[in-house]
Amino acid sequence: MASTDDNKAASKENASSWKDSFYNPRTGEVLGRTASSWALILLFYLVFYCFLAGMFALTMWVLLLTLDDYVPRYRDRVPNPGLVIRPNSLDITFNKSDPLKYAQYVEHLETFLQRYNDSQQERNEECMAGEYFLQDDSSDMTKKACRFQRASLSVCSGLSDTNFGYHEGKPCVLLKMNRIIGLKPLGDPYINCTVKKENPVQMQYFPSEGRIDKMYFPYYGKKAHENYVQPLVAVKLLLTKEDYNKELSVECRVDGSNLRNNDERDKFLGRVTFRIKVVE
Repeated sequence: MASTDDNKAASKENASSWKDSFYNPRTGEVLGRTASSWALILLFYLVFYCFLAGMFALTMWVLLLTLDDYVPRYRDRVPNPGLVIRPNSLDITFNKSDPLKYAQYVEHLETFLQRYNDSQQERNEECMAGEYFLQDDSSDMTKKACRFQRASLSVCSGLSDTNFGYHEGKPCVLLKMNRIIGLKPLGDPYINCTVKKENPVQMQYFPSEGRIDKMYFPYYGKKAHENYVQPLVAVKLLLTKEDYNKELSVECRVDGSNLRNNDERDKFLGRVTFRIKVVE
């Protein structure tokens, strides 16, 4: 019986010790600290975190004072533009006899070209071809943009052929370079596409020879150049029956200038590769 009483006493003592670790009624301590101790430590952390928040706010304020709303401070990490295609897919597959199979590509191209409509481009300037459109700094920093005629894309403009050639198995793709502030490409840049197969695939380029006119450079930034649109090059793939039901790999590059297009670390720097398959 003595051992049983001892066990009960030890159990009560352990329970009391466990409860006292949270609140000790004899000393008034909560979690081992008195009310004054808790008040002091909470006051310390309040002051400490307010100081950190103030330092962070001050640092951000000083940093924002050094930034320009119109021109990024650091622009040396992206000296060369990438090349992008529309429709926005690197794997274009469709059945030319089924409009539902290529409807997504047609809709994407038409939506993308809305900014190139004459109603939108009328507010832009008629610039001199072959010359950079250089603009001096103005008090409001607003820059004018050169007009790009959607009709210059000919049969790939969606104006005369609303299906962009997809219904006849000769699809159009649009190519554009990424925007880089201050870029002025040397030489005479143009788009050149090749298909990786034994027999070459005939292509049509719009504007003529896939030229990218210098008048669309330089770009002054999204805020300053609000109405700016990138120049486009349309490529119409003149596929034949022997090309149908085959997955063709197409590579397009920016040639004729100092823009880089052969960096193996970046497959989209000055070039883009996509696959296309037309099912008959």
